Amino acid sequence: MKYHIIDTSQSDDIAKLAVCLTNEIIERTGTQHFDVDMSLAIKLCDDYVSNGLYHVIAAYDDNEIIGFGALCESHSLYAQGAFGIIQEFYVMPKYRSSDIGKELILEIITFAKSKNWKRLELCTPPLPEFNRTVDFYQDNGFEITGGYKMKLTLS
Repeated sequence: MKYHIIDTSQSDDIAKLAVCLTNEIIERTGTQHFDVDMSLAIKLCDDYVSNGLYHVIAAYDDNEIIGFGALCESHSLYAQGAFGIIQEFYVMPKYRSSDIGKELILEIITFAKSKNWKRLELCTPPLPEFNRTVDFYQDNGFEITGGYKMKLTLS
């Protein structure tokens, strides 16, 4: 497997996998948590990557992207500086349980250290449907910090 930071030429592939991620969450929970528009997802990925707001590390099998982790930088007093947020993380189902995710996390950690981030944070999909996802992150060094992911949609 190869792991690389993508450029905008792979925005289509990343957006498609991001839609697979959101669809998997919707299917498993039976709740329409997201309303993802593919063409908008491609445009946003393109814009964010080209502006340096979004860093995407992709896992490749030959020339096919089979997984990715998308990160952005944030800042806080509690983290004592800059830190990374893993906004999306996805590995195609047929590649799961083969260490692709673990290796992708290691690539993300290396990238985060190169940015001098103090920590990485993420939010898991809904529980209990994604308990295995929580186990995966814990097995790879993440700690549960409590709370819930919450949102307020601004229209």
